[in-house]
Amino acid sequence: MEFQILRPFGPSIVKLKIPTNIIDDMNKYVDEVVKSDKKSKKLDFGPNLAGNVQQEIFLEIEFMKKIRWAEFLGNSCARWIAYEKNTKLTGFEIIRSWVVRQFKNDYNPIHFHTGHVSGVGYLKVPKNLGETTQKGKNNVNGKLVLVDGSKKLFSNPIFVITPKVGDFYLFPNYLLHAVYPFSDTDDERRSVSFNAKLDDTSASIE
Repeated sequence: MEFQILRPFGPSIVKLKIPTNIIDDMNKYVDEVVKSDKKSKKLDFGPNLAGNVQQEIFLEIEFMKKIRWAEFLGNSCARWIAYEKNTKLTGFEIIRSWVVRQFKNDYNPIHFHTGHVSGVGYLKVPKNLGETTQKGKNNVNGKLVLVDGSKKLFSNPIFVITPKVGDFYLFPNYLLHAVYPFSDTDDERRSVSFNAKLDDTSASIE
């Protein structure tokens, strides 16, 4: 498994790849939900989340087990804990996992998650996310922005991530983050996120 530790500021962030078969299975699952009004209503997770987006779909536990999504998350977090704390992860409980379907002008305001660890990965990304209104400005259209603390000498509190299909990022639940809106396309930006709890030893602050 490709596994990279990033430390743009205080807490570490993990960058890894979602296996292709999981991406395919998850996209198929979401496409089937979208086609069914009954399933869309049953799995509507929008009221529980911060986003102002087209649709947010709850992932059922049995489905996560079937495609080995839960296993992927658990193994990834175990490796992260081993690297950061030199200890073995003995407890990993997924609180929930969901898919966000974002379209032109949708956005996710700055927020944080519950549990101990969270993450986001990309299932579909538009080829073009649009241009800035003023030329030469930093273009953050459709990008994920992580924020830690405030600006200090030699310390930038903002880390901007350009979404790419298959990329997945793990980060502490408390890390503030937001997704900017994009324009100039009717294509879907589709991402998957989760919240999870760790065992007491892994989650302890030393």
